[in-house]
Amino acid sequence: MKTPILGQAYVARTINAADNRMVNLFPEATPEGSKDTGFLNRAPGLKTLVSVGTGPIRAVWANQTRGEDAFVVSGNEFYRLSTSYVASLIGTVSGTGPVSIADNGTQLFLACNPNGFIYNKTTQVFQQITDFDFAGAVTVGYIDGYFVFNQPDSQIVWVCDLLDGLSISPLNFASAESAPDILLSLAVNNREVWLFGTNSTEVWYDAALPGFPLAPIQGAFNEVGCLAAYSVAKLDNSLFWLGADARGFGVVYRNQGYNALRVSTHAIEFAIQNYDVLTDAIAYTYQQEGHSFYVLTFPTVGKTWVYDVATGLWHERAGFKNGDFTRHRSNCQMNFNQDIIVGDFENGNIYALDLDVYSDGTGIQKWLRSWRALPQGANNYKRTAQHTLQLDAETGVGLNLYPEYEVAEELTTQNGSNLVTTISSNPLITTIHTAAPGYYPQAMLRWSDDGGHTWSNEHWSSMGQLGNYGKRIFWRRLGMTVKLRDRVYEVSGTDPVKISIMAAELQLSPTRA
Repeated sequence: MKTPILGQAYVARTINAADNRMVNLFPEATPEGSKDTGFLNRAPGLKTLVSVGTGPIRAVWANQTRGEDAFVVSGNEFYRLSTSYVASLIGTVSGTGPVSIADNGTQLFLACNPNGFIYNKTTQVFQQITDFDFAGAVTVGYIDGYFVFNQPDSQIVWVCDLLDGLSISPLNFASAESAPDILLSLAVNNREVWLFGTNSTEVWYDAALPGFPLAPIQGAFNEVGCLAAYSVAKLDNSLFWLGADARGFGVVYRNQGYNALRVSTHAIEFAIQNYDVLTDAIAYTYQQEGHSFYVLTFPTVGKTWVYDVATGLWHERAGFKNGDFTRHRSNCQMNFNQDIIVGDFENGNIYALDLDVYSDGTGIQKWLRSWRALPQGANNYKRTAQHTLQLDAETGVGLNLYPEYEVAEELTTQNGSNLVTTISSNPLITTIHTAAPGYYPQAMLRWSDDGGHTWSNEHWSSMGQLGNYGKRIFWRRLGMTVKLRDRVYEVSGTDPVKISIMAAELQLSPTRA
């Protein structure tokens, strides 16, 4: 029978109900006539492009419509990045947290919370905003020739003078007073300024008023606020953010019109609301091959969650260090040089998110999927003998470490004193024997018979040498379900090869008990 390996990440409050974890894999639906309803695709790896400064990379910015160079904030340094990935130091900035950037065509405004900086791309002059009326900026946007920014720890939103981020008139501000909460963040979407308070959100527009030009849109107010200033990100013609209101916190929303539409699941909310620190959450968005992703990271607790607008499904992204999953290395994003560029949270590395790269820079990318063996509602609470599990995945994608040899079929026999079969690699491995020139990536299987509380040892199965497209991935003699008469399987891997999983087939037989 088909075992339900497809789907999304959903680990419920009780794992006895759902323990469907998915790390560094994302689902893609396929149309009628395809082999199955969809498949699991390996998340993009990190292709190292350049190292800029000492890091961390706090912001990246590019204006692809103008074909200009990109800009990078690395630690306390501000750089220009050419299309050949040569970095040139421009100046220094303050702070340690994320940096919000906006562009008016001539100037870049860097909001470093609280300080602000302006870089004139024409004159190449970089300087701090020293206007007496500048009271600090948390986040910044651009609308109709104006930089608009929110003042720290206040309800106040400001605009600079028209096309001049260095000049701020003393009356060019207003208060977001529809609710008595602090204005935490702002974002410009479709020529409207969304003002996110801690418990409410209101939307303003350019009313071309003298002095301060913005005015609130009547009725564009809702009682859902924002929990983390840098969780707000634009995607799919909408804004996404980590929300909070007077009734609770830790729900992910997108706007639908002027309303807040919940997109997180109960499982995602259970995970988020149990983290120790939420207010430092950061987010970025990107589009790749028609998938639009909202990437939400919690730096203190080291977790990264990703929502795919194309499918409406969630998965985890993660680094892998010292045998454990960590937060994903990406900290911010830009579209530049026909690449999806991200910066490292820990050092100065700039990467491309690449679906044909299967490692995180020089580090391992581990993928993992866990799922219930039986389809929903199929468990009759009787023991089953589970004979074989076959993973329907693209095989023959291994590396050829010895290109001077012709790739041969995989053998598993002894040939004199030489073991002819090579087993996988990455740093988990044993020796690659010279008698077998190819490289055999491995899929690793564990199972749990108590709902996901404890697990068996790992059992490895080869995915075949490069070019062995007919290789079948099997595990046999999987034992009998006991205890809860239930089983959760978990398959994972670390080898730097393509992973595409279409289905899994389980052969079992019932017993009398």
